[in-house]
Amino acid sequence: MKLGYYPGCSLKGSSFEYEVSLLEMLKVLGMGIKEIPDWNCCGASTAHSINHNLAIALPARNLAIAEKEGYDSIVAPCAACSNRLKTARHELKTDEALRKKIVNSLEMPYGAGMEVNNMLEFLINVAGKDRIKSKVKKQLKNLKVASYYGCLLVRPPKIMRFDDSEEPVTMDELVALTGAQPVDYSYKTECCGAINSLSKPDVVMALTGKVLYDIKNHGADAVVVACPLCHSNLDVRQREIERKYAEKIGLPVLFITELIGLSFGISPKALAIDGHMVAADKVLKKINEGQ
Repeated sequence: MKLGYYPGCSLKGSSFEYEVSLLEMLKVLGMGIKEIPDWNCCGASTAHSINHNLAIALPARNLAIAEKEGYDSIVAPCAACSNRLKTARHELKTDEALRKKIVNSLEMPYGAGMEVNNMLEFLINVAGKDRIKSKVKKQLKNLKVASYYGCLLVRPPKIMRFDDSEEPVTMDELVALTGAQPVDYSYKTECCGAINSLSKPDVVMALTGKVLYDIKNHGADAVVVACPLCHSNLDVRQREIERKYAEKIGLPVLFITELIGLSFGISPKALAIDGHMVAADKVLKKINEGQ
């Protein structure tokens, strides 16, 4: 299978740890992916609120390039990117008039046939649970991990067509493969505030604080995510939330690729875990104590 990779803007910048850990994890899995050439921003999170055609054309261009390159499917690790790519594919597949209009504006053909996978879909459906489990060298049995899906991985259901939009389980299944204990809690699919982190920080801190304190109260040692925006709000804003509500949280926030990478025996340094704001020292110590 020829796999394409759409990194999007975040994985090349503020969430570089996600890309680093993804590529390290894939080395162990023995899987190769190729970055889509000359890719552009998918338009998340503002294009769709400004101009509908632009919001479809931006991700459609990336899909058309990937289609031209002959990829069987592509993986878009960023939840916002995968959401926009899937939305464009859905609309262009179901609206022939719109497809012709967008294709004409792009000046390149696009058949809307190639599959788009978010990170969790890629791990479950392409890499496969058996392959992942076979590569686990270090059981994370001492670790209790809360999976935070956010809203963009599973909504809208008719377009994302991934897991249960209210009670998803895919990330918990991946957590279990590492030997860690999935933690159930109340706000797995609640919005973290996403891009409002800069324009409405108080709203974001209220939304994210609700999620983090609930996770803490359910006894988790760490949070795992598959979205750069979610990671930014839960990790970067965590100290501000602690100051605002005068209550310690202290929850490291890891990308799912980092958690799996740790179970593969990849060093924290190689996975760029030291790039996060909330230190993972206690979690790493707990993992080592369980070996």
